[in-house]
Amino acid sequence: MKKFTKLFLLFFFSAIAFFSYAIPLNIQSTNWYNQYFPNLNGRPINDITFVDSLIGYAITGSNTVYDTNFILKTTNGGDNWIKLDSSQGDYSRIIFLNSQTGFISGGWRPGISGGYVSKTTNGGINWTVLPNSVFANHFDDMYVLNNDTIWVADDNGFDGGLYRTTNGGNSWIQQYFNTGYQPNKIYFVNRNLGFFCSSSGSLLFRTTNGGFNWPPLTGENGFSQITFIDSLTGWKASSPYMKKTTNGGLNWINQPLPNSPPGYYISGGMYRFSILNKDTIWGIGASFEFPNLSHRGILYRTTNGGFNWQYQIPDTSLITIMGYSFIQFVNKKIGWAYNPLEGIHTINGGDTTFLSNINNQITNNISNQYKLYQNYPNPFNSMSNIKYKIEKTSDIKIIIFDITGKEIETLINKKQPSGNYEVKFNGENLSSGIYFYSLFVNNDKVDTKKMILIK
Repeated sequence: MKKFTKLFLLFFFSAIAFFSYAIPLNIQSTNWYNQYFPNLNGRPINDITFVDSLIGYAITGSNTVYDTNFILKTTNGGDNWIKLDSSQGDYSRIIFLNSQTGFISGGWRPGISGGYVSKTTNGGINWTVLPNSVFANHFDDMYVLNNDTIWVADDNGFDGGLYRTTNGGNSWIQQYFNTGYQPNKIYFVNRNLGFFCSSSGSLLFRTTNGGFNWPPLTGENGFSQITFIDSLTGWKASSPYMKKTTNGGLNWINQPLPNSPPGYYISGGMYRFSILNKDTIWGIGASFEFPNLSHRGILYRTTNGGFNWQYQIPDTSLITIMGYSFIQFVNKKIGWAYNPLEGIHTINGGDTTFLSNINNQITNNISNQYKLYQNYPNPFNSMSNIKYKIEKTSDIKIIIFDITGKEIETLINKKQPSGNYEVKFNGENLSSGIYFYSLFVNNDKVDTKKMILIK
C-alpha cells in the first residue's frame, strides 16, 4: 500500500507538470515565485524542513529497496539546492533541531537490513547511524523531542510498532505493538503528551505518560499532520478536515474550510499546515478545478485561529502547480509551498488577495456580452468609480463584499438596457482594506474584481 501511494503521488505530480497550462485569472501573483530541485533521477521529495529563512533540508524517498535517494540542502532560501549525500536506501523523515543538528529516519540501506536513524552535527556534511538504532522493518515516521529523546514508528504488522529512546539511541524500548493498528505517524507535544495514528488513519491514539499507555480516542480519526502550540491548544489535518483542540487533544472541533463558488470545484482538503502563532496558520492539500477541468493548487490561511479560513490561488509566469504536499512559514513574510517535484517561495507574505465562499476573482466566461472594468482610482480614498458594459437588456446587480465574503452594499439592482454604465462607490464609512465587487447578470455572477480602500 505504501509503495502504491508513493508511486501514485509521483505519477500525479508528474502529470501536473506535463498537462498544466495557463489559467485566465484576474489577479496574477507577484508575491510568489517558482523554485526547483536539481536532477534527482526522478526521485520525488519525501520531506522538507527549513530551520530559518535561508537554511533548509530535503530528502527523497521511494520506499523501494536499494533505490538511490538524496539528502539536499539550501543556504539561500531554496533558490538553489545542493546534494549532500546519496545512498541506496530510503529516507522517510528529516527533522532538524537547529541549523547544525538533524536526524533522518528510513530503512533498507546496504548493510542495514531494517529501519534506522541517522544524525548530523555539522549541518548535513556527515551523517552517522545512531548506535543500536537498526531494528524493525522500516521507520515510517519519527519525532525528535531533543538530542536524547526520540520516537520512531513502523507500521509493519510483524516486527513494527512504536519505539522510544531517551539516551540518544544507545537503547530503545518498544512502547506499542498491535498487528491490527500499527503506528504510522507519531507526534509529541512534550515528553508526556503524544499522539499516533495507524496507517489506515482510522484511529487516533493518545498518551499522557510518555508512550507507555495509548488509549484510543473514541470516534476520532487519525491525521496527516498534528501540531500543538502549547499543552492544550493544537490542530490536526485529517483530510478533508481541519480540526482544533483546546483541551490537550481529548476533544477535537471541526473547522470548516471554504466551499467552492458556483461553477467551480475544490477537490481535496487540509493535508499539511504551518502555524505562525495562535491566530495565523497556512495550509495546503486542495486544488481548484476550473470549468475547463484544469486545476491549480490553493493555499489556505486563517488569521483567527481557524474560526474562518480563506484561500488564494498562487500563479507565476513560469509554471503552474496543481497541488502542494508541503508548506512552511518561518515568519509572517517568508514561506514555501512544495510538491514532490518543485515549489513556490515568498519573501513578502504571499499574495494579498484571499478568496472565500463568495468572493472569487476567477474569470467566468459564461458570456462575452457583459464587461466589468477595474474601478478607478484604485487604490482609492473613500470614492471610486466602477464601469460596466451590457450588450442586451438584463437584470443587473453590482454587489460589494469585504475580504471575508460578507456582503457590504448593493450598488445596482435593476433591469437595464444595453449600454455602457458607471456607478460611484462611497467607502467613507468603511475601514481601510481589500474589498471586492461582483457583476451579476440575471442572478449569475459574471465577474469579480478587487479594489483597495486606503484612508
